[in-house]
Amino acid sequence: MRLRQRGTGGGQYEMTVLPHIEHRFYASWMTGPDPDRLRYAQIAGAAARHAQAWLTAEQEAAAVAELTGAAAGRADLLAECAGTALGFGEGGQDAARYRQIAELCIAAGADSSLIEHWIAIGRQRAAAAAATPHAGPSARG
Repeated sequence: MRLRQRGTGGGQYEMTVLPHIEHRFYASWMTGPDPDRLRYAQIAGAAARHAQAWLTAEQEAAAVAELTGAAAGRADLLAECAGTALGFGEGGQDAARYRQIAELCIAAGADSSLIEHWIAIGRQRAAAAAATPHAGPSARG
């Protein structure tokens, strides 16, 4: 553990011990990026980017091709994206957009046997989001 004096004022010290503790006690897999989560983020980002009110056949084909490439054979992650979109968007103002995200993932090869499981999780996430108080600017100004 090292202490380093900060500033010129008396007695202000900064501890630089946290990186040493993390290195010693956490396995690298706990602090490194999870490849599945990164791949899921690529899928979800591509699906959200392509989802719009009207897609031409060419736009839809491009979206499905991008999702297929992003998934790299991971039909389970496509199903997760499709199911959570359906469950989270159910009954909301953006339900049609979430439905289109799911349809694009399904067209890209989502494992249909897993979608119902992820719909339930999407519903849970929507309920949790609805129960979380808004943390925007205060009304006091």
